[in-house]
Amino acid sequence: MTGAGVLASWGTTSLSAAPSPEGLRLASFSADVTVPLGHGMMGGAWHAKRIADPLEAHGIILIQGSLRLVWVSVDWCEIRNEAYQDWQLALARAVDTRPEQVMITTVHQHDAPVADLLAERLLRQRHLTGSVCDPDFHALALERVLIAARTALKQARPVTHFGTGQARVDRIASNRRYTLPDGTVRFDRTSSTRNAFAIAADEGLIDSQLKTLSFWDRDTALAALSFYAVHPMSHYGQGDVSADFPGLARRKRQAETPGTRQIYCSGCSGNVTAGKYNTGSPENRLLLADRLHQAMASAWANTRRQRVKRIDFRTAQVNFTPRSGTGFAESELEAKLTRSTPPFQQCLAALGLSWRRRVDAGKPIDVPMVDFGGAQLLLLPGEAYVEFQIAAQKARPDSFVCVAGYGDGATGYIPTERHRSEKDPNLGDWCWVDSGAEEHLLEAMRKVLKKPVL
Repeated sequence: MTGAGVLASWGTTSLSAAPSPEGLRLASFSADVTVPLGHGMMGGAWHAKRIADPLEAHGIILIQGSLRLVWVSVDWCEIRNEAYQDWQLALARAVDTRPEQVMITTVHQHDAPVADLLAERLLRQRHLTGSVCDPDFHALALERVLIAARTALKQARPVTHFGTGQARVDRIASNRRYTLPDGTVRFDRTSSTRNAFAIAADEGLIDSQLKTLSFWDRDTALAALSFYAVHPMSHYGQGDVSADFPGLARRKRQAETPGTRQIYCSGCSGNVTAGKYNTGSPENRLLLADRLHQAMASAWANTRRQRVKRIDFRTAQVNFTPRSGTGFAESELEAKLTRSTPPFQQCLAALGLSWRRRVDAGKPIDVPMVDFGGAQLLLLPGEAYVEFQIAAQKARPDSFVCVAGYGDGATGYIPTERHRSEKDPNLGDWCWVDSGAEEHLLEAMRKVLKKPVL
């Protein structure tokens, strides 16, 4: 393994390269991370009353010599700040690698928890009723993942090829933004809607393709990672715990391919929902799951394999500016941590303060990427808008770029400047980065996606 570092104004890029594929191995693992009843959901917006179906963490470990890369997809809404760093540190120790080489993405179901340990401490220190997460459960869930990862290392298999396949997804995704017949721009196409205008409007800007990146030991498929950009909710918010339609689709694929680890990752879908095709009726969950499953099966059927020739790992550190403006100053957030504030508003304030404390401590956001030459695996933070996913693919038009959003969730929404100028109302609360975030993130993406000099 070789290493290099380049210092730039926006952060630091580090490179770990494995110039020869010989000896590359893969280990895969999974663990149950289902919250207990009574746990806060979506950051404390409501609480778990029933388990509709389990929440799971699925991951792979790529091993070549001293280089070990970990990728984990978790059926949680978000993992943020200190909690995200805890996952990185713990998994790095468990598999003997560096924390920045541990990449964690959440699928972002809303019938699932947000993990932010400092936000929870802030609430408990003030004896408030709002609760983001249970630290004891968080520790237990992480320990389950660590045990699974350590056990998997003993069963690592050789990797000779990677596979790439994609398929169009039929009638799931639509952009929040749509235009009325009179030309008025609206942003109210949520995860489910019965608004006739929102249903009739076109899909808007989406990435219609589901991409699957797979790893093979000659003719044996070891793992398949599927990526699609849409908010993963059908109906939610009633107290059920659920991995929703992506979880159902993934489990069906797993049953069809028992020897291949099936992993699903949400792409950059901060502004993409199923609203055009989802009324919120419970039966729509199965319908959306079937459509997603069909795309996963089609992408698999379209897979073409290439021999692994080179692996590069690069990461950029981005320093976002905390959001300013009315309601987001530190003093205003602190003022909301009182018993007179509704519980979920307490949670939102605590999440905002957790992010500000993290920035004040000088801890940037990572933008990591694994480069296989003919395919790239890129992880972006927070609820990045779909424009960033499309930009990543345009940066490497000759390659197969797989993008996952919902890395470190600390930022909340990362919109474009156009959305700010159009006063996108979705940025009213779940967005903790200021103007300028778009260019900061694009610059980091350009650096890590740049072709390495061979």
